[in-house]
Amino acid sequence: MLLHGSCHCGAVHFSVESPHPYPYQRCYCSICRKTAGGGGYAINLSGRAETLSVEGVEHKSIYHAVIDGEPSPGERHFCHHCASALWVFDPRWPELVHPFASAIDTDLPIPPERVHLLLDSKANWVEVEAGKNDKCFDGYPEESIAEWHRRLGLEDKEG
Repeated sequence: MLLHGSCHCGAVHFSVESPHPYPYQRCYCSICRKTAGGGGYAINLSGRAETLSVEGVEHKSIYHAVIDGEPSPGERHFCHHCASALWVFDPRWPELVHPFASAIDTDLPIPPERVHLLLDSKANWVEVEAGKNDKCFDGYPEESIAEWHRRLGLEDKEG
């Protein structure tokens, strides 16, 4: 599925092919919550890095979160005008890019279930709204974004 996204002020627009477009994974870690959260969590999708096309790249900045006292190699791309979180790229997995669902302008499919992860670092004011088929994890689930889509028969072979 071809995803189109942008920042709030319109300075940055991007597109990326995603075989895994369902916004099912809610991350409650302090990094996602503080840099891109709404409701106390952020949602990342998965896209093919080689298909990422960006207009307005000069308006984009990168933040490297500090994890256990060390800067993460993961690059959190955001608009330096309006601070909209756009996507995460990690050179350890160069074939992937993870756009934030909140930056996507394309209508996304509604997931049949959700995964709530890194609940061990959620803010105390956040209430997890888990449905009956949802799964909750204090840390990371073993199932990847691709595996989740494959298990449910939702993988977009075109994306």
